Formats: sequence, C-alpha cells, structure tokens
Amino acid sequence: MLAAGTFVVGTDAFVIAGVLPGIAADLHVGLGAAGQLVTVFAVAYAVLSPLLAAFTAGWSRRTVLITALVVFALGNAATALAPGYPAALAARVVAAAGAALYAPNASATAAALAGEAARGRAFALVNTGLTSALILGAPLGTAIGGAYGWRSTMWLVTVLPLLVVPLLAARLPRIHTDTPRGLRGRFAPLADRGVLYMLVVTVVVFVGIYIPFEYLSAVYGPVLGPDGGGPTAVLLLVFGITGTAGNLVAGHLADRFGPRRVVLGAALALTVIFGLVPLSREWLPAALFAVAVSGWVSFSVTTPQQHRIAALAPQAQSVVVSLNAAALYLAVSLAGGLGGIGLETVGAARLPWLAAGFTLIAAVLTAVHRPKAERTRAEQAWAERARADRAEGTAGAA
Repeated sequence: MLAAGTFVVGTDAFVIAGVLPGIAADLHVGLGAAGQLVTVFAVAYAVLSPLLAAFTAGWSRRTVLITALVVFALGNAATALAPGYPAALAARVVAAAGAALYAPNASATAAALAGEAARGRAFALVNTGLTSALILGAPLGTAIGGAYGWRSTMWLVTVLPLLVVPLLAARLPRIHTDTPRGLRGRFAPLADRGVLYMLVVTVVVFVGIYIPFEYLSAVYGPVLGPDGGGPTAVLLLVFGITGTAGNLVAGHLADRFGPRRVVLGAALALTVIFGLVPLSREWLPAALFAVAVSGWVSFSVTTPQQHRIAALAPQAQSVVVSLNAAALYLAVSLAGGLGGIGLETVGAARLPWLAAGFTLIAAVLTAVHRPKAERTRAEQAWAERARADRAEGTAGAA
C-alpha cells in the first residue's frame, strides 16, 4: 500500500516532462517556461520536505500519509483547472508539498513496521513504487495526455492518490514514532555532522547518476538518430526495468552486508560503467547493455543511502529521510545545470566521464569517513546477527 502511494507520486513527477509541449501551447508560454513547472516542483519538494516532516513528527504516520495524499490530489486538481501560467506554478507548489510529505514518511513508516533487521528490504519495496512509475505510470500518463490533452493527465494523477487513501485508512496501523519534543529537538539532525556528511554524499553521487540520465538522448545520440523518439523510449524502459530489479536486490544486500558496503560498491561500479559508456555510443546493442547495467547499479544506491541516514537518527527518521530526499532533488537540479555546461564544454561523448568523476568522489567520501553513529549501529547489528546465528545453530543441533 505504501508503494502504491509512491507509484502515484512518481508518476506525477515523471509525467510532467512528457506533456510539456501541450502545457506550453495551452497556457501560451514557451517550452522553457513550461519546463519551470518541473523546476518549481523540485525546489518546493526539496525545501518543504524536511520542514513538513518536522512539523508533523508528532502525528500518527497514518494521519500524515493520508493528509499528504489529499494535499497532493488537491494540488494536481488545481493544476488541471489552472486558467493560466501563474496559477499552474502555484498549484505545482501545493502538489510538491503533498509529495514531499508522503514519500519520505512512507519510507520511514515502512522501516518502523519492518524493524531493524529488514529495514533495507522495506525501503526497497517502497522505492519500487517510484521505479515502476518510470516504467508504467509515466508512459501511461503521457499517452493519455497525447490523446486527450495534458489536463486529462493531471486528472489521472488527481484520482490515483484518492484511490490509495481508503486503503491506508483501512489497513495501515496507527503508528507513532519516537519523536523529540519541541521544534528544536525535531530539527536537531540538521546540526549533526554525521547527517550533514551523509547528505553531501547523497548530493555528489546523485549528481553523477543523473547527469547521463537527464542527457540520455545526447549521450547516445549516434545510435538514436535525428528523431530518436522510439529508441529513446526503449532505453528509458530498459533503464526503469533494470533499475527496479537493482533497487530490490540492493535492499536485501543492505540488510545482509550493510548499506555502506552497497553504496561504496555501487559508486565504484558506476565510475567504471560511466567511464566505458563512450565505447557504447555507436552500436545500439552495446548502448542497451550499458543503459541496463547503469540502471541496475544507479538504483542500487537509493535504498542503502536511505538506510544509512535513517540509522543515524532513529528517533527522527522521518526528518532525516526527508533531508535525504531534499538532497536528492538538489542533486537532480545540479545535474541539469552541470550537465548542460559539460555538454557545451567537453561534448556529449565525454559527458559520462564528468558523471564518473562525481561517482568516484562519492566512493572516496564513503570509504574514507564513517560517522560514529553509523559505526556504533553497525557493530550492534553485527552482534545481534551473530547472536541470532548462534541461537539458530544451537536450535539446529538440538
């Protein structure tokens, strides 16, 4: 049920790019101005996510999630009804508020339900909603927009969250997480150096991940041709499918071997993959293989990094997971700007090397420093696992 909500949020986030031409024509603005609807949503999400998480930290998770989906639906309805461009911008801020309140809290709620031993798998399952939105939700919404207009697409993402609300109301337990009292206590993770260090790693690694993704059509231009619509859609589909699989596997690996090892391995693997991407630009099968592998490894970072930052502040998980989401959206924005500069300076062929530089820096940051709180919790987790293994061995012998 929690993943169904993230599917809806992800569909809304991904589908706007597919209906921008229709929005621009209907609202009588240029395509660049229409694209600011995406930027405004991302900036509002990044700013509001930790603030809303802190202000609602004392609420039951069920109340928070239901409220988030209702606000999200209202924002999308307002977008569908927007008479002009300014109203559409304001409506996207409202929708972003709902999304920013839902997605991190859904992950934190899943972690609370699953417990310490299965936290990685819980995060992975909720994040699957986002990756499946890339595969199914965004293409469906884009197709509806092409057939019936962009406002029909917005009505779709208005109705979908309202279908999830009664499921959450009926089935989700009324969970209250351990929350520090007072706003100062709730914002305390912002002053934690370990949390800030982890957020820097999130920004750096996801800048590297999103540079080649946002400029996919330029990076693989030689095999996509001048039109490129069909082959590009195939590459995106492959990226989404392998990303979904990679996300689920990463959750299990994080629980088994620890999230830090998974993040480090994925960052190093991405460095190698992006370094070799220029060799795959001239042949479509090679391009498909490169995209498939990069999709798998790219989405192997999301869940373990969430896992790491949530472990740093167990009494304020919703706040720190929201901070991580804000850092990710900041990385997406930076990737667009830095990728554009790289495209003009070094060219599309070498753009993946720029991405490889960021993922290598992220790997170094992950390897050279480990926050004290993470070391302590990792040692506790290994001790608990060892005790469980010994108990299982004793029971088996008996």
